[in-house]
Amino acid sequence: MANFVPVRKEQHQNLKLAKARDLSHVAGQHIIPVTAAEYAQSSASFPIVLVKNPGSERFRSVAMLGLEAGENLYFQDEKWSALSLPQSIAMVPFSLGLDPEKENTLTACVDVDSPFVGEDKELPLFEEEGKESEVLENVQKSLGRLYDNERMTENFIKELQENDLLQELELNIGLSTGEKKKLVGIFTVNEEKVKELSDDKVVDFHKRGLFVPIYSMLGSLSQINRLVQLRNQNSDVKVSGVQISPLGKEAPAEA
Repeated sequence: MANFVPVRKEQHQNLKLAKARDLSHVAGQHIIPVTAAEYAQSSASFPIVLVKNPGSERFRSVAMLGLEAGENLYFQDEKWSALSLPQSIAMVPFSLGLDPEKENTLTACVDVDSPFVGEDKELPLFEEEGKESEVLENVQKSLGRLYDNERMTENFIKELQENDLLQELELNIGLSTGEKKKLVGIFTVNEEKVKELSDDKVVDFHKRGLFVPIYSMLGSLSQINRLVQLRNQNSDVKVSGVQISPLGKEAPAEA
């Protein structure tokens, strides 16, 4: 389990980051966080959907890496096969956390139990004189961008909710064994309702750049075909077909 602590010169003067880091920590993750700023690029690799946090009405923006829990189809044989790498994965073993010394202030934190950090690694977080290294400075800048993108994504999701533009999807998955599985609890944009937006709202969305993530999300659903392809390459139990439809509606689309 991760053990994140604020990066401090006093405690971490000799701490270093591994030059080579693998992605084994996501091997069993079937969804990963992705921000709206990444939708355009990520849509070429993953289906992008919204899911609700357990026990709450709050949505999270995620990329689907598999068709069931514990299945990451993009990380096989110790290799990452997608065209892009979401920020949330790339930042490991760092994250933003509350600074215990400054109220309501975020600071860079490091997972001190991560195999990617230690005094025997290659890239120092601090110079000999105690100054932050270029490595740490770049980490802090990247964490800042990720934070800004996460806040932007929250606002984007809020816009979709306030304008009633979300719909829940149902994925019906047929397997070569004859078994059928149903996947629900995933949400996307309702394209028909987008088309019904008033002219004033369309202009407003256009000026604020909201149509880029909206149509990137919609277009990304075609990557469910990629999930099927990857699943069939790496599993004896093949997917014979996937039908995608709004929850509770007939005539699903075949993927």
